[in-house]
Amino acid sequence: QVNLVELGGGLVQAGGSLRLSCAAAESTFSNYVMAWFRQAPGKDREYVGAISRSGAYTYYADSVKGRFTISRDNAKNTVTLQMNNLRVEDTAVYYCAAGEGPATSSIWDYWGQGTQVSVSS
Repeated sequence: QVNLVELGGGLVQAGGSLRLSCAAAESTFSNYVMAWFRQAPGKDREYVGAISRSGAYTYYADSVKGRFTISRDNAKNTVTLQMNNLRVEDTAVYYCAAGEGPATSSIWDYWGQGTQVSVSS
């Protein structure tokens, strides 16, 4: 069991930046690959990106590549989503997730409660 808590959502103007964090209480955090997803109103949940257990490898959806960066600090049991050059279409509830498989194909067994990101024009 992994308990995940997201922090850092809010309202920002288009072109601005936000930084989301996801914290886990478990000391086994480094055993999990981590990912970020988002869900806009009326849309399906969308994969944003993922990071390997060590943090050496990251993967991104085409829609955020070059604008978003995922990193992790295993000593602090946290994973971070740095979002730059935000667009109105990035507005969504953002979720972090943990899985035990490869970062590119894991089943995401554990989810945070989500944090709202709103981008205004």
